[in-house]
Amino acid sequence: MDVKVHKKGMIVIPAEVRRKVNIKEDSKLEIKVKGNEMVLRPKLTLLEAFGIDEAETGRLLLRELRGGEEKGK
Repeated sequence: MDVKVHKKGMIVIPAEVRRKVNIKEDSKLEIKVKGNEMVLRPKLTLLEAFGIDEAETGRLLLRELRGGEEKGK
């Protein structure tokens, strides 16, 4: 897939590629240079890198802080 370099070195990542690697607006990317090539990939948080769901982790933590299972839910 070809892309064009615009002013200030900007490129547009095609929508198909963004969807495939889950890049959204304001996503942070990591760029590495290997010889004469570059690799661009999403920069993951530590939780994402370990496959931890932040929302579920928050719910579990709140449950623990409240003393276990919430009654009636």
